[in-house]
Amino acid sequence: MNVTEAVRTRRSIRHFLDKPVELEVLRTAMETAQYSPSGGNLQPWHAVVLTGEPLDELKSVVAAKLPQGPDGQSPEYEIYPKGLQEPYRTRRFALGEAMYDSLEIPRENKMGRMMQMTRNFQAFDAPVCLFVHTPKNMGPPQWSDMGMWLQSLMLLLVEAGLDSCPQEAWSVYGKEIRETLKLPEDHIFFCGMAIGYRDPDAPVNRFPVPRAPIDEALQFRGFAEL
Repeated sequence: MNVTEAVRTRRSIRHFLDKPVELEVLRTAMETAQYSPSGGNLQPWHAVVLTGEPLDELKSVVAAKLPQGPDGQSPEYEIYPKGLQEPYRTRRFALGEAMYDSLEIPRENKMGRMMQMTRNFQAFDAPVCLFVHTPKNMGPPQWSDMGMWLQSLMLLLVEAGLDSCPQEAWSVYGKEIRETLKLPEDHIFFCGMAIGYRDPDAPVNRFPVPRAPIDEALQFRGFAEL
């Protein structure tokens, strides 16, 4: 396993096997992820890692709120910008359609799509889920640091034969998560991340997720033309 292979094979897994994850494997990956860069070496990431009864308890708390829908909830932050412009809107729409197509849930099946969405809050049956938080006074640079830590951790999990799915969806129920996990009052909840072993036969784990060519995102200046 090298870095290139880990980056290319990592994907957000939405169906996990019923197979426990050893604590020592997790600790090894997380200890190495502590070498992730952060501005001023602040290391602003904090997380609670749950499995077994504690994870079941949290899922039950959130499940009790699901029938109310998103109305009345106080999300920790806006996951996507309002009025999402192109090409980002099309990329997001295409991903959703590819996922539902893999599950054979057509657009007119609103209930089916809603039920699939609620699987986020079961961590897609992963045996482990971590919940990331940080002090409320941390700004966008420190949130970027948390992203670098999460990416490092996800790649290290791939190296260890594990899979993951970062889940900002949990932020809709940030209040319940902060209360249940007893997070510090001056902290904001960021995201969850499901961890476990992917089901290689599940169609939802195999649909293509295209990436934009680098010329759409990057400009090279000052280099000699090839």
